[in-house]
Amino acid sequence: MLGKSPSWQDVDGACSGYLVEDGNTRVLLDCGNGVFSKLRRFCDYVDVDAVAISHLHADHFLDLVPYSYALTYAPRQQPVPVDRWPGTDSPARPRLIAPRGAKETFRRVVGAWGNDDLIENAFAMEEYEPNAVVEVDPIRLHFQEVPHFTETFAIDVTSSNGSGRFTFGADCSPTEELVEVARETDLLIIEATLPRPERTGERGHLTPAEAGEHARRAGARRAVITHISDELDADWAVKEASEAFGAPVEVAKEGAVYEV
Repeated sequence: MLGKSPSWQDVDGACSGYLVEDGNTRVLLDCGNGVFSKLRRFCDYVDVDAVAISHLHADHFLDLVPYSYALTYAPRQQPVPVDRWPGTDSPARPRLIAPRGAKETFRRVVGAWGNDDLIENAFAMEEYEPNAVVEVDPIRLHFQEVPHFTETFAIDVTSSNGSGRFTFGADCSPTEELVEVARETDLLIIEATLPRPERTGERGHLTPAEAGEHARRAGARRAVITHISDELDADWAVKEASEAFGAPVEVAKEGAVYEV
């Protein structure tokens, strides 16, 4: 668990970012504000095989920018010797698996101050369609669209090694789609952004009680609530979510490890 903050970071925190490891394979789910620094505490960024983005809101992709600068300009990535680094003919270029329209979005963001192709040059970029299944062997990612303010995908993660399964709910309003994609998952990491439902307009997030209810209906074996601010009472959020789930629920903590 690299980052669990909502769209603004907790004190010393990071926004959405989850490192999945299966053997020697590493996949980063989301890369929000502050995640790149947190990633470097746990693994070398050149050893990440792929980054998968759930949707194109800044708090879920913004640290692709420093990640791209590292892949482009870090001494170890250069073709000639720099300092203690010998130079390389094969610099790291992780896969970047992002929703359709991502290249255009990233170009608009980075082009505001520099080369608009920074991200697509640093990563091997591919755009996925709704309901896509993408393999980063042995990890398999299933992208299920869920309702939010922009096109957004929950990510169901399984392994061809036959190990456990977990589901990342991304950001969403109350929805049967999340219940179905998370059906009987070993671990559901589900957002619980709101202290109460939105009072007006379109819905886009869940409360802790709604998160627990979704986990119960899905038959998830464990539930962890995320995308929740440190300005909300964690004990209250746990109580609300646990009562709805019918079993203990945890609040996500940066640095926590969940095995499935």
